[in-house]
Amino acid sequence: MAGFDFSNYNRNAALHAKGVPLPKATSTGTTIVGCIFDNGVVIAADTRATSGPIVADKNCEKLHYIAPQIWCAGAGTAADTEFTTALISSNIELHSLSTGRPPRVITCMTMLKQHLFRYQGYIGAYLVVAGVDPTGVGLFTVHAHGSTDKLPYVTMGSGSLAAMSVFESMWKPQLTRDEAVELCAEAIKAGIFNDLGSGSNVDVCVIEKDKPTKLLRNYIKPNERGAKERSYRFPKGTTAWLNEKTIKKEDIGRYVTVHELSSEDKDDVVVVEKMDVDS
Repeated sequence: MAGFDFSNYNRNAALHAKGVPLPKATSTGTTIVGCIFDNGVVIAADTRATSGPIVADKNCEKLHYIAPQIWCAGAGTAADTEFTTALISSNIELHSLSTGRPPRVITCMTMLKQHLFRYQGYIGAYLVVAGVDPTGVGLFTVHAHGSTDKLPYVTMGSGSLAAMSVFESMWKPQLTRDEAVELCAEAIKAGIFNDLGSGSNVDVCVIEKDKPTKLLRNYIKPNERGAKERSYRFPKGTTAWLNEKTIKKEDIGRYVTVHELSSEDKDDVVVVEKMDVDS
């Protein structure tokens, strides 16, 4: 049966004991959220990926396709979330072709939790599963160890507490589509500005009943740089200046006498009074 290979575990542990640093996995850090509204569900995520203290990617995609009306938002190890969702997407498609029915959100959630539970957390994938199927709207969280939740609004990732504070204060039953999108975007912004592992832009995915799914890539760019006050591109050989002073030099034999002219600041003094040219 295919899976992880731990045959080099003892070797790696011995090398680490001798001072060899272990490679760092790229983590998404992350704030991901989901919220149900009248006829659908919205999920959203930030776009920062980190490798330890380094920002590895400022605009990565954390919203993953599973089926036309089922999507996942992933937090944790970037490679694990990407390949786990790709595997389940493939299995969901095969299951749909086998049964001749549209895939269901509960089926996707069950496949994910069984797959992750098998590896006892070694696959670092924390997922928000959302979608619409013939039974209605589904929104679930799936943790790396296989535990799940089913709630009207959810948050996950290192910025989940900041995002949850927005939901707890602003969520209400029977949200409209636009209200749900704005609420999720505000929750992600709270994670971006209050969590070091979250940052850059806000991605939103809107899944509605009997409508095509809309992925709103870079829906909000809260950290986008504005226009600079002035341009610092100058022609070659030139530079910009703020003040101008005229200094007259008079050669007297081997000495130079320096006089300062038209100085606006009367407190300025002449730095060089007499200077030996040869020195």
